[in-house]
Amino acid sequence: MSAAFDAGNGKITVPDILRRKTNVPSSSNQNSDPGRDESGRRKIVCLTAYDYPTARLVDEAGVDIVLVGDSLGMVVLGYENTLPLTIDEMLHHTRAVRRGVRNALLVADMPYGSFHGDKNEAVRNAVRFVKEAGAEAVKIEGGERRMELIAQMVEAEIPVMGHIGLTPQSMHAFGGFRVQGKTVEAADQLLRDARAVEAAGAFSVVLESIPRELAARITSELRIPTIGIGAGPECDGQVLVLHDMIGLSLGHTPKFARRYANVGKAISNAVTAYAEDVREGRFPADAESYHLSSEVRERLLAVRRS
Repeated sequence: MSAAFDAGNGKITVPDILRRKTNVPSSSNQNSDPGRDESGRRKIVCLTAYDYPTARLVDEAGVDIVLVGDSLGMVVLGYENTLPLTIDEMLHHTRAVRRGVRNALLVADMPYGSFHGDKNEAVRNAVRFVKEAGAEAVKIEGGERRMELIAQMVEAEIPVMGHIGLTPQSMHAFGGFRVQGKTVEAADQLLRDARAVEAAGAFSVVLESIPRELAARITSELRIPTIGIGAGPECDGQVLVLHDMIGLSLGHTPKFARRYANVGKAISNAVTAYAEDVREGRFPADAESYHLSSEVRERLLAVRRS
């Protein structure tokens, strides 16, 4: 006898994300909500998170997908790029994020090297994210060349989010972080990649740093949702690196990353003010100090006088 998992109470699941495909005809009534398409389906909101407090804040703010991205390596661990990130580091941070997420779908990036060799080993690595870290899906970079692997993971009942266009784990092959799909040949390849990811059974696909027009065409052709990052507004949803969005990144901020806050500046100002208060004797004040009871204080004073 087993207890069935109840995915109600606002919990977002993979089938929920699939139903959010915006260009699939629907019988629902049209409405004037700018966040919805003519079928009434609302755009998908995705953000990264890498620890418990930010995961909890992002989840409670109402995002649909929380992605533990391998951008963790750069924005949290200080690596030059995503390539040095290990599977153990990703598992550690995914577990922390899991503890902060209640409603959003939790997706974890498969880091570089964790799915590039033997396919059976890659599936075992993906199982670790689900079994040990609580992820509900994994994200894999690559198009046609990942088709067989995606299908094998889906067969193992591991939902897969694809990722094509600028795939950061391929930065050396691309010659850096460059917009992809700008020529006819490159655009045709990305169309093939998108179709392959869908055919292999992925439930969605990230389109990163590709021309808006190409992303719009891919979105219109696929029956799975597209999640854009630097791919224009026609995608079915959008994802950003949280640290870019809130001004906590310490390096280059991409063109597509709109800044909604400057948390980095706020932290710097707070630390500066704290340091000044400590050095000038203004912190801690009496209100931030603990006190003895009058009885104990008198006894200590009596001992001192004797």
